[in-house]
Amino acid sequence: MKVSLKYNFLLFLLLGIALTLIGCGKEERWIKNTELGEALGTTYSIIYISKDTLNLQRQIDSVFRVVNQSMSTYIPDSDISRINRGDSTVVVDEMFREVLALSREVYHTTNGYFDPTVGILVNAWGFGPGQAITMDSAEVNRLKMFVGLDKIELTADNQIRKKYPEMQLDFNAIAKGYAIDRLAVMLDQNQIENYLVEVGGEIVAKGINELKEQPWVVGIDDPQVEHGRRLKITLNLRDEALASSGNYRKFRIDSLTGEKFVHTIDPKSGFTRNSNVLAASVIASNCALADAYATAFMTMELDSSMVFLEGKKELEAYLIYIDLHGEVQESFTPGFLERVRK
Repeated sequence: MKVSLKYNFLLFLLLGIALTLIGCGKEERWIKNTELGEALGTTYSIIYISKDTLNLQRQIDSVFRVVNQSMSTYIPDSDISRINRGDSTVVVDEMFREVLALSREVYHTTNGYFDPTVGILVNAWGFGPGQAITMDSAEVNRLKMFVGLDKIELTADNQIRKKYPEMQLDFNAIAKGYAIDRLAVMLDQNQIENYLVEVGGEIVAKGINELKEQPWVVGIDDPQVEHGRRLKITLNLRDEALASSGNYRKFRIDSLTGEKFVHTIDPKSGFTRNSNVLAASVIASNCALADAYATAFMTMELDSSMVFLEGKKELEAYLIYIDLHGEVQESFTPGFLERVRK
């Protein structure tokens, strides 16, 4: 009997040691690598799970550098800045061509509500970094001549031809999402299977968070918070991208009705109009498209966006808007709602 007890105790002890080793091995199997920094005028956070400690900072910096050199309007000698100044000798790279093609796709599917050439109107109305001017119908019609992505041509020699020299390209509403996609490609090339890339609130999620054995959890800001930040909702993401656009904290109150509105520029009419959409978040297969469509939904009428989404099953969206009574309301596509954490 004593031998049996001793044997059972020894077996239990060995089993306990084995389970402990297995548990420790499971904890040590995955390592969380985190890269934090600033780029594209905002902050970024890249989390990637691997079996070894890695440092991909040089490759991350390289991605941002080449994207900036191609498409940043804030760098005087970037390709897009030179094109905007009228340099027709610039041969654009593959990234520029991809972003132009994606922009053209969204431009056509939204009937022109997403338009990277609208910046000249944004500045003229006083909502951009450029010089505001006095606007009337005649001036709007004059400036509208310089708006329209269909007036931009990519030649066989990969050069940009503009119908009018005054036209300006601005990819800010899609380039950040595209940069995130390029970071995702870089991580894929390094055989990283589980990662979360966030740049200025826009995200690509791949695989799962192996440390917690669950999908990546991300949050969307509440546009009603005037100071600081508060999450409106959280959701699970896996193998997809999320981008948001919004006029957070930038209300205009109508002096007669007391209603809250935000100003947007209608690229089709050339005039400003009141919009009751406060924020739009879009889930898509890549972040460039999510970025562009989120911007488009801030310009389109709410009802038009909802009808559009019914026919775009590859997109999921969450819209926050103000109803006729001045109350904040929400609208989810079914697929987006499925990802929201209860």
